[in-house]
Amino acid sequence: MAREAAELPPKETLSLWIREQAQLKALVVDRDTEAWQRDPGFSGLRRVGGVDVSFVKGDSVSACASLVVLSYPELEVVYEDCRMVSLTAPYVSGFLAFREVPFLVAAVRRLREKEPGLVPQVLLVDGNGLLHHRGFGVACHLGVLTDLPCIGVAKKLLQVDGLENNTQHKEKIGLLRAGGDSFPLTGGSGTVLGMALRSHDHSTKPLYVSVGHKISLEAAVRLTRGCCRFRIPEPVRQADIRSRDYIRRTLGAPTPPAPGQDRSQKVQRPKGGSEELEDEGRPPETAESPRPTRPAAVSMEPSCAQ
Repeated sequence: MAREAAELPPKETLSLWIREQAQLKALVVDRDTEAWQRDPGFSGLRRVGGVDVSFVKGDSVSACASLVVLSYPELEVVYEDCRMVSLTAPYVSGFLAFREVPFLVAAVRRLREKEPGLVPQVLLVDGNGLLHHRGFGVACHLGVLTDLPCIGVAKKLLQVDGLENNTQHKEKIGLLRAGGDSFPLTGGSGTVLGMALRSHDHSTKPLYVSVGHKISLEAAVRLTRGCCRFRIPEPVRQADIRSRDYIRRTLGAPTPPAPGQDRSQKVQRPKGGSEELEDEGRPPETAESPRPTRPAAVSMEPSCAQ
């Protein structure tokens, strides 16, 4: 029997979360901070990371938090950390970080302690950054707490600051002819909150890229494109695939739903408030996922972290 998610937090908790977001938002850096970010070919970039939290089907509490590190530009997995965790905070639109980020921060901490030479130079995050209700999404939250450059990559438009998935928006998408084409997501305030990016020649649906921390939007878009073998950037895609596989191996449970099917709690979220990638975690053309050509450092001990 699936365990029920915790009830929505009291108003006092939401007020504390809003206050914490505001305090941490003041620490966000939305410009390039590393030399490799300013290089047209990202010379000097050797390691890119991706994170994901996958749920046990029918269970809103048990999940697998995963961190993977890939070589760049080869995009081969050199490190992975998958752990079962118990989610104690409920999902509330706009506050995804309070539910998932503590486990991802812990994964980065373990990596720094065990394999400091494999710490990623940038993290691609399954969610939004500055493209957020209060300008501080999960990619910003994770970036500030880990002090790593972070990029938010979402598959659905978060409709904030006047942004709408309306006819005009869809017409702009139709003008994205080839992989790498993009257009700015300019809110009603006049602020560019992110970019809609056609990440692959064979994908017509855009990704929504936004700054998380310590990187410019221009570099974030270029790197996201450079990490795409398919529609989804390889770091995020591999984190998703491996977390699902880990659930299956650890619990003997069916692999969490594939793209186009119910992804359990990840799709049971308020309409228009999506803050994370909700479907197509495993693109159709990747039923047999490529594995690294060299062994990856692996950390996959079960955990009951609260």
